[in-house]
Amino acid sequence: MVHLQENGYEVDARNVSGWDELGRIRHDHGIPEEAAGCHTAVIEGYTVEGHVPADIIDRILAERPDIQGVTVPGMPEGSPGMEGPNPVPYNIWAVDRDGGLTVYDSR
Repeated sequence: MVHLQENGYEVDARNVSGWDELGRIRHDHGIPEEAAGCHTAVIEGYTVEGHVPADIIDRILAERPDIQGVTVPGMPEGSPGMEGPNPVPYNIWAVDRDGGLTVYDSR
């Protein structure tokens, strides 16, 4: 949330009652279970799941690809909000409208 706010995004954060509710939210917004992160957002019609860098969101909003959204599954060290001494390489996955995944970018 802080990363998005620091990059000019207005955030309307809402707490949910647990993993079951978050799972329903992800499902309703087209994120397959294997691509789950720990946060779900909808930005101008795109689903953003997990610790996605703000510049990726900027890119999606500029390019307007025909995808459901993007995800960073899990919580990889080195992703926004997960900074630490041992960053690991990670992928940002595009989620197509049928739930398929392709690499959109890598860090």
